[in-house]
Amino acid sequence: MYAFTLQEIQCFDAVVREGGFQAAAVALNRSHAAIFAAIAKLEANLGVLLLDRSGYRVSLTEAGRSFHRKARSLLGEMEALRVHARQLAMGEETHLRVILGDTCPLHEGLQLLGGFFSQCPQTRLDLHFETIGGPAERLLEDEADVILHWIEKGDPRLEWIDLGPVSFVPVVAPGFLPFAPTRRISLDQMRGLTQCIIRDTARAAAKMNFYVMEGAPQCTVADHAMKKEVIIRGMAWGHLPRFMIEQELRDGRLLSIAGSAFPGVETDLVAARRRDRPHGPVANRLWDYIATHAPALWAS
Repeated sequence: MYAFTLQEIQCFDAVVREGGFQAAAVALNRSHAAIFAAIAKLEANLGVLLLDRSGYRVSLTEAGRSFHRKARSLLGEMEALRVHARQLAMGEETHLRVILGDTCPLHEGLQLLGGFFSQCPQTRLDLHFETIGGPAERLLEDEADVILHWIEKGDPRLEWIDLGPVSFVPVVAPGFLPFAPTRRISLDQMRGLTQCIIRDTARAAAKMNFYVMEGAPQCTVADHAMKKEVIIRGMAWGHLPRFMIEQELRDGRLLSIAGSAFPGVETDLVAARRRDRPHGPVANRLWDYIATHAPALWAS
């Protein structure tokens, strides 16, 4: 058995992923003949037939399936090594872009960031606020280094640190409802009443309608602070994060209408960043700082 090259492994993986030699050639920007020759050489050097060429489309042999599993692991390690090398080549960042989402408690979020950036006076904090789908969109468009918000955890491009659950409670001001507030309020009862919702700052992604009642009159605002004021003043009803309204629920300035029709919602607040991008030394220190300090901060 002779040594094989990384390029041959990449060609083999591309054929498997793309389903054929021509598609692999397009994906790798190489000629069909070059891909075919690379795999033939790989098989000859290994002394193993990796691809079954007898059908209309090439397919993996049993040996090919086993070899491909190992090859994918090798290619993953190579990509991680490449990213690490790019990280080593990066100097200290002059600034980091952090986004606080509308599900992040402002006090805790700023306390966390303030504790870190006070130790890094040479790195400027570029801090922004986005809502609903905006934070994840900025992250995926490389307009943010870290976000504190919720994400789709199934997205393989992202890694995250769990910070804790955030509960959203449907609330009204006393006297807002034209009927007695009970846990059995129906959708039909609420449909004619104005609902306050937050504008989604996502630009390209499809707008997400969280907790929005279709067909009801709406009042749109920029953030939860304004939404809270609108609801307290009896101008509308809506869902608010519990961490913002604990006192108002206790003293009766807001009433929960949670029940079978409006059960409330819970989402996971996370710190998230790109898994598939290199991160500089300060960004990595921030990530480690969040992992170390955030659990105690959110539990307090």
